[in-house]
Amino acid sequence: MNSVFSNKGTIAVFVLPTLILFCGIVLIPIFVSSYYSLLDWNGVGRGTFIGLDNYVEMFKDTRVLNSIKNSLLFAGASVFIQLPISLVLALILASNVKGEGFYRTVYFIPVLISTVVIAQLWSKIYNADYGLLNVLLQSIGLSSLAQDWLGQKDTALEASFIPTLWQYVGYHMLLMYAGAKSVSQDVLEAARMDGASRLRTAWSIMIPLMKPILKVSLVFSVIGAFKVFDLIYVLTGGGPFYTTEVPSTLMYATIFDTFRYGYGSAISVFIIVECLVCTILINSLFKTE
Repeated sequence: MNSVFSNKGTIAVFVLPTLILFCGIVLIPIFVSSYYSLLDWNGVGRGTFIGLDNYVEMFKDTRVLNSIKNSLLFAGASVFIQLPISLVLALILASNVKGEGFYRTVYFIPVLISTVVIAQLWSKIYNADYGLLNVLLQSIGLSSLAQDWLGQKDTALEASFIPTLWQYVGYHMLLMYAGAKSVSQDVLEAARMDGASRLRTAWSIMIPLMKPILKVSLVFSVIGAFKVFDLIYVLTGGGPFYTTEVPSTLMYATIFDTFRYGYGSAISVFIIVECLVCTILINSLFKTE
């Protein structure tokens, strides 16, 4: 077996099917979109080559800039709210609490549910007339706080954060839980013998040793925030008045509503570059000797 897998020709044969699939699904569409982004094209007939004009227009468009700001806010909420919650839950479950398997399954269930279903569920919770949130506020004497959470500019964006954070807390928790469980029990036993508390052990030993899995969770969280589409599209459609619009929903509207395929492709290329740059930055932050 070692002689087979040391043969470069054999390696190429095994890698080739996956490489072809990857090129067909990922690389070729990226290059095609990059080409379309240089055109003034309505999706029918021949497009007109206009160079970088779509990109120049994109960075002058206040609607695009607002969508980028919203995606950055999503990323910030994911990093500073979602991941800390996931880490705390993972560390608690990894400490051999009673019912560990049950809680691990319960927290992961939202990840298995379709995002469209999640969006429909939360749209009912936020409903101004019969939504659970308003009913709860009224039942505890806070009727003045009841409002149309997704229909007002002041609350729509924050209300859109919560379903995304809630859905993927369990996903990141499971990744971190696996990382916490991989920490050697000998190291933890030595810390306990030295008198380290649970909090001190978690902060000084477990979290540093979980650094690789924390990097993975951070990359997934940031890229997921930049690519978020279906939940926003179903919840608000980018409204009200583009308050919750993100680059992916704007790209969809630009291509399929206004038929500006070139401009929409420029937005899609920006999303790809944004995700790539953030991934490189995160990897450099976690780089060790």
